Amino acid sequence: MNPTVAAGAPSSRSKFRASKSDTEGGKNPGRAPKPTDSEKITINLGHVDLGQVDLLVSEGFYGNRTDFIRTAIRSLLTQHSDALKQVVARKMLVLGLQHICRTDLLALQQSGQKLTLRVVGLASIAHDVTPELALDTIESLEVLGALHASAEVKQALAGRLK
Repeated sequence: MNPTVAAGAPSSRSKFRASKSDTEGGKNPGRAPKPTDSEKITINLGHVDLGQVDLLVSEGFYGNRTDFIRTAIRSLLTQHSDALKQVVARKMLVLGLQHICRTDLLALQQSGQKLTLRVVGLASIAHDVTPELALDTIESLEVLGALHASAEVKQALAGRLK
Protein backbone atom coordinates (compact mmCIF):
# COMPACT_ATOMS: atom_id res chain seq x y z
CA MET A 1 0.00 0.00 0.00
CA ASN A 2 1.36 3.41 -0.97
CA PRO A 3 0.86 6.29 1.44
CA THR A 4 -0.43 9.62 0.21
CA VAL A 5 2.26 12.10 1.19
CA ALA A 6 1.92 15.85 1.97
CA ALA A 7 4.94 17.90 1.03
CA GLY A 8 5.66 20.70 3.40
CA ALA A 9 3.21 19.40 5.99
CA PRO A 10 5.52 18.44 8.84
CA SER A 11 2.63 17.34 11.05
CA SER A 12 1.51 14.74 8.52
CA ARG A 13 3.94 12.05 7.46
CA SER A 14 1.39 10.39 5.17
CA LYS A 15 0.09 13.21 2.96
CA PHE A 16 2.12 14.73 0.11
CA ARG A 17 0.94 17.92 -1.60
CA ALA A 18 2.61 20.74 -3.47
CA SER A 19 1.25 23.95 -2.00
CA LYS A 20 -1.40 26.38 -3.22
CA SER A 21 -2.73 29.52 -1.59
CA ASP A 22 -5.25 28.91 1.19
CA THR A 23 -7.45 31.74 -0.10
CA GLU A 24 -8.02 29.80 -3.31
CA GLY A 25 -9.91 27.11 -1.42
CA GLY A 26 -12.62 29.45 -0.16
CA LYS A 27 -11.31 29.95 3.38
CA ASN A 28 -12.10 33.67 3.13
CA PRO A 29 -15.75 33.80 2.03
CA GLY A 30 -16.86 37.06 0.48
CA ARG A 31 -13.35 37.92 -0.69
CA ALA A 32 -12.02 37.52 -4.19
CA PRO A 33 -9.40 34.78 -4.29
CA LYS A 34 -5.83 35.98 -4.47
CA PRO A 35 -4.02 34.99 -7.63
CA THR A 36 -1.68 32.07 -7.06
CA ASP A 37 1.39 30.94 -8.88
CA SER A 38 0.97 27.28 -7.99
CA GLU A 39 -1.61 24.52 -7.83
CA LYS A 40 -1.98 21.80 -5.24
CA ILE A 41 -1.37 18.25 -6.41
CA THR A 42 -1.51 14.96 -4.54
CA ILE A 43 0.70 11.97 -5.31
CA ASN A 44 1.13 8.47 -3.96
CA LEU A 45 4.68 7.60 -2.98
CA GLY A 46 6.09 4.28 -1.78
CA HIS A 47 7.35 3.93 1.78
CA VAL A 48 11.00 3.54 0.76
CA ASP A 49 10.91 6.54 -1.58
CA LEU A 50 9.22 8.62 1.11
CA GLY A 51 11.81 7.54 3.66
CA GLN A 52 14.63 8.54 1.32
CA VAL A 53 13.04 11.95 0.77
CA ASP A 54 12.65 12.43 4.53
CA LEU A 55 16.29 11.36 5.06
CA LEU A 56 17.54 14.00 2.59
CA VAL A 57 15.35 16.60 4.30
CA SER A 58 16.58 15.62 7.77
CA GLU A 59 20.19 15.81 6.56
CA GLY A 60 19.64 19.36 5.31
CA PHE A 61 19.83 18.73 1.56
CA TYR A 62 16.32 20.17 1.20
CA GLY A 63 14.25 22.41 3.46
CA ASN A 64 11.18 20.19 3.33
CA ARG A 65 9.40 17.63 1.18
CA THR A 66 7.89 20.29 -1.08
CA ASP A 67 11.34 21.74 -1.76
CA PHE A 68 12.59 18.27 -2.74
CA ILE A 69 9.65 17.62 -5.09
CA ARG A 70 9.83 21.01 -6.77
CA THR A 71 13.56 20.56 -7.32
CA ALA A 72 13.05 17.07 -8.78
CA ILE A 73 10.29 18.27 -11.11
CA ARG A 74 12.30 21.26 -12.31
CA SER A 75 15.28 19.00 -12.96
CA LEU A 76 13.20 16.66 -15.11
CA LEU A 77 11.58 19.57 -16.96
CA THR A 78 15.06 20.93 -17.70
CA GLN A 79 16.13 17.53 -19.02
CA HIS A 80 13.15 17.51 -21.39
CA SER A 81 13.23 21.22 -22.28
CA ASP A 82 14.08 20.67 -25.96
CA ALA A 83 11.20 18.24 -26.43
CA LEU A 84 8.83 20.61 -24.62
CA LYS A 85 9.88 23.55 -26.82
CA GLN A 86 9.32 21.49 -29.96
CA VAL A 87 5.85 20.36 -28.89
CA VAL A 88 4.84 23.90 -27.86
CA ALA A 89 5.94 25.23 -31.27
CA ARG A 90 4.42 22.36 -33.25
CA LYS A 91 1.04 22.57 -31.50
CA MET A 92 1.07 26.39 -31.40
CA LEU A 93 0.54 26.57 -27.65
CA VAL A 94 0.86 29.58 -25.38
CA LEU A 95 3.46 28.77 -22.73
CA GLY A 96 3.00 30.56 -19.43
CA LEU A 97 0.13 32.84 -18.43
CA GLN A 98 -2.76 33.79 -20.72
CA HIS A 99 -5.23 36.27 -19.21
CA ILE A 100 -8.50 36.95 -20.98
CA CYS A 101 -10.29 40.11 -19.93
CA ARG A 102 -13.82 41.31 -20.63
CA THR A 103 -12.58 44.12 -22.91
CA ASP A 104 -10.77 41.65 -25.19
CA LEU A 105 -13.83 39.42 -25.43
CA LEU A 106 -16.14 42.36 -26.13
CA ALA A 107 -13.83 43.43 -28.99
CA LEU A 108 -13.95 39.88 -30.40
CA GLN A 109 -17.73 39.85 -30.06
CA GLN A 110 -18.06 43.14 -31.96
CA SER A 111 -15.81 41.88 -34.76
CA GLY A 112 -17.68 38.57 -34.96
CA GLN A 113 -14.54 36.55 -34.24
CA LYS A 114 -14.10 33.60 -31.89
CA LEU A 115 -11.15 32.68 -29.74
CA THR A 116 -9.36 29.33 -29.73
CA LEU A 117 -7.01 29.08 -26.77
CA ARG A 118 -4.31 26.44 -26.22
CA VAL A 119 -2.35 27.13 -23.06
CA VAL A 120 0.42 25.30 -21.22
CA GLY A 121 0.49 26.94 -17.80
CA LEU A 122 -2.31 29.15 -16.52
CA ALA A 123 -5.34 30.37 -18.45
CA SER A 124 -7.17 33.04 -16.50
CA ILE A 125 -10.56 34.48 -17.43
CA ALA A 126 -11.48 37.69 -15.62
CA HIS A 127 -14.25 37.45 -13.04
CA ASP A 128 -16.32 40.14 -14.79
CA VAL A 129 -16.69 37.90 -17.87
CA THR A 130 -20.22 36.53 -17.99
CA PRO A 131 -20.97 32.97 -19.06
CA GLU A 132 -22.89 34.37 -22.05
CA LEU A 133 -19.93 36.47 -23.22
CA ALA A 134 -17.58 33.51 -22.81
CA LEU A 135 -19.88 31.24 -24.83
CA ASP A 136 -20.30 33.86 -27.53
CA THR A 137 -16.55 34.47 -27.97
CA ILE A 138 -14.58 31.38 -26.91
CA GLU A 139 -14.79 28.60 -29.48
CA SER A 140 -12.50 26.15 -27.70
CA LEU A 141 -10.17 26.06 -24.75
CA GLU A 142 -7.37 23.58 -24.10
CA VAL A 143 -5.44 24.05 -20.89
CA LEU A 144 -2.54 21.91 -19.76
CA GLY A 145 -2.04 23.29 -16.28
CA ALA A 146 -4.74 25.34 -14.59
CA LEU A 147 -7.81 27.33 -15.56
CA HIS A 148 -8.87 30.17 -13.28
CA ALA A 149 -12.37 31.44 -14.00
CA SER A 150 -15.64 31.78 -12.17
CA ALA A 151 -17.54 28.58 -11.58
CA GLU A 152 -20.29 29.84 -13.88
CA VAL A 153 -17.88 30.47 -16.78
CA LYS A 154 -16.21 27.09 -16.26
CA GLN A 155 -19.60 25.41 -16.33
CA ALA A 156 -20.67 27.30 -19.45
CA LEU A 157 -17.45 26.36 -21.28
CA ALA A 158 -17.40 22.73 -20.09
CA GLY A 159 -18.41 21.44 -23.52
CA ARG A 160 -15.64 23.45 -25.19
CA LEU A 161 -12.81 22.39 -22.88
CA LYS A 162 -10.36 19.90 -24.29
